[in-house]
Amino acid sequence: MKKVYILSAVLAAFSLQAQFTVTIQAPADFKEQEAILYTLNGSKDIIVTKEQRKNNTWTFKNPNHYMGMMKVYFPGTNNTMNFISENKNVDIKLDVQKDKIKDVFYLDQANELMSKQQEGSQKKELILPALTQIKEYYKDNTDFGKALNAEIGRLNGTSSPIDASNHPFISYYNTNYNKFLSNTQDPAKKVDQEEIINFLDKSNDMLESSSLLRPVLVAYLNSGGNANVGSSVDKLLDRLKVETPRGQTVLSELIDIFDVYQMDEFKNKYLSMAKNLKCTINDRLASTLKSNANVEMGASFPNYKFQAPANTTAKSLYDVKADKKVIVFWSSTCSHCESELPKLLEKYNDLKAKNIQIVGLSMDVDKNSYTTKIAAFPWVNDSELRGWNSSYVDTYNIHATPTYFILDANNKIISKPDHVGDVLEYFKVK
Repeated sequence: MKKVYILSAVLAAFSLQAQFTVTIQAPADFKEQEAILYTLNGSKDIIVTKEQRKNNTWTFKNPNHYMGMMKVYFPGTNNTMNFISENKNVDIKLDVQKDKIKDVFYLDQANELMSKQQEGSQKKELILPALTQIKEYYKDNTDFGKALNAEIGRLNGTSSPIDASNHPFISYYNTNYNKFLSNTQDPAKKVDQEEIINFLDKSNDMLESSSLLRPVLVAYLNSGGNANVGSSVDKLLDRLKVETPRGQTVLSELIDIFDVYQMDEFKNKYLSMAKNLKCTINDRLASTLKSNANVEMGASFPNYKFQAPANTTAKSLYDVKADKKVIVFWSSTCSHCESELPKLLEKYNDLKAKNIQIVGLSMDVDKNSYTTKIAAFPWVNDSELRGWNSSYVDTYNIHATPTYFILDANNKIISKPDHVGDVLEYFKVK
C-alpha cells in the first residue's frame, strides 16, 4: 500500500512539473471576452482549452508536456496570435487598436528570442535581395554606399547559435528549417530524398508540433519530380511504417496535400490505404478519415445549425426543404468566387423553378464585407465569420473556395462539381 502512495506522489509531481501556464494581457478597451488555446499536430490545430477574460487577462493552464507552436484565437473579434512553448510559462502582452491586434510583446525569454530571430530572417529574405540590387548603382566610397555595405554585411552575418539545452524547440526549428526549407541557391546545400526520409523517420516529437512537417513533405515530393510521386510516397511510407503514429500522421498529411493540389489519383490511392489499415488509428489520421467520409459520394451530408441565416426561417441545413440543394462554400475575398457566383445568380430563378435551393456558407471574417456581398444573393446565406477557423472547414473537408456539393431531398451527396459551370450543366440550365 505504501508503494502505491509513493507512486501516486511521483506521478502527481511529474504532472505538476509538466504543466505550464500561458498568460495573455490585453488593454481594457479590447472587447474580446473568450479566447481559445491551440497546440499543433502536423498542420492541424488542436484545441487545448477555452478561457474567459478576467481582469483584462486570459490565463491558460496546459496540463501536458509540450514543445512547439501554439496559437490563441479570439472568436469574437477574429484575432489570432501565434507563439511557441518550450514547456515553460508563456507571458504575452497585446497592443490593440479598434479591436484588432496591433502589436505583440513577448515577455518570456523563449518567445522574445524566437520573435527576434523570425524578424531577422524575414528581413534577410525580403530586404537583402533588394539592397544587393540597389548596391550596383552606388559606389562603395560614398556615404550611402558605405551604409548599404554595412547593412548588407549585417543581414548576411550569421546569428549566434542557440543553446539547445536552454532552448530545445528554437534550436530544433532553426536547424531543420535552414536545412530543409531555407531558399538557398547553393547546390552543395541541397538535400536529397534520402536525407529527408531519415529526418522524417528519426526526428523526435517536435516534428509534429513545429509546423515543419507539411512543407518538408512538399519539398520531399518536389525533389522526386512529378513523374515519381507514387514511388516517392511508397518509399517514404515503407520506411516510416503506416502502423506507427509517425507513419499515420505523415499519411494523413499526404492525403490532405493531394486534396489541396487536386491530385485525385494519389489522394484516392492513399485514402484507400488508410481506410484498409487493421491497426489502431491515431487521432490525426482518424480526423482525416472522418472529414473525408463526411463528403463521399452517397454519404449523408452532415447537418449544420445556422448561426444567423439570411433569406430563410430555417434553423439548420436539414430544415431547408427542396428536391435538391446546392451547397457552396465561398468568401467575399475569393477571386474565383467573384467570377463564379454571379453566374449562379443569373440562373437562380431557373433553379428555383425546379425546386432547387442554394445554400451559401461563407468563409468570411469581416461582417461588413460579408453582409454587403450577400445583399445581392437571394439564396440562403450564413457565416460563422471565423474564416478558416470556421467549424465547417473540418466537418466538410474544405480546402479551397468556392467548393460545391449537390444534395438530394434526403441530404445525400449526389455530385461534387468542380466549378459553377459543372453545377449548371448538372441541372441543364447552362
